Amino acid sequence: MKKSSTIILGLTGSIGMGKTTTAKMFAKYGIPVWEADTSVHKLYSKEGEAVELFKEKFPSSIVNNEVNRAELKKLINDDERNLKTIETLIHPLVSNDRKRFVKAAEKKNIPLIVLDIPLLFEKGHEKSVDYIVVVSVTKETQRKRVLKRNTMTPEMVEKILKIQMSDAEKRQKADFVIVTDTLKQAEIKVLEIITKLKDI
Repeated sequence: MKKSSTIILGLTGSIGMGKTTTAKMFAKYGIPVWEADTSVHKLYSKEGEAVELFKEKFPSSIVNNEVNRAELKKLINDDERNLKTIETLIHPLVSNDRKRFVKAAEKKNIPLIVLDIPLLFEKGHEKSVDYIVVVSVTKETQRKRVLKRNTMTPEMVEKILKIQMSDAEKRQKADFVIVTDTLKQAEIKVLEIITKLKDI
């Protein structure tokens, strides 16, 4: 039996599906949102908890007293085994940050919170949420969106998609699916989910 009255909604979706935009919609309606990517940025920044760990393990990744993502990319390109080491360093810190966020929300008896976790299924985080919402679009739209990013090449997209669970499988496992073809359509669904969960 769950002790807390706070409902934890896990938000996930493959790259280019509109997850960040959807997270902002939940926040717009007053739902506290924790984002894994924001947490990583915070940990990598000056005074961030990750800086000393990376300074010890990957000194070249430290630029201006913060962990530099471009340098990490170089390290991974040089040797793919470095990715595993980087994950071993950063994941426990991200997990602690997420737990602190949840604890604070439960303490304040906040009825609903959102955890935006890109690899929610892939990393087994579905056990730590009450409901799961998956954001989705067609493969064509997804590819167009991702390739619009200056940092992405078709090869990089394929590489990322290989480590992510397929959209079809994610949709099957979800309690809710938000199709983000249009912002209006997505926002209607976000409001629908908020109303439904707050009534539970």
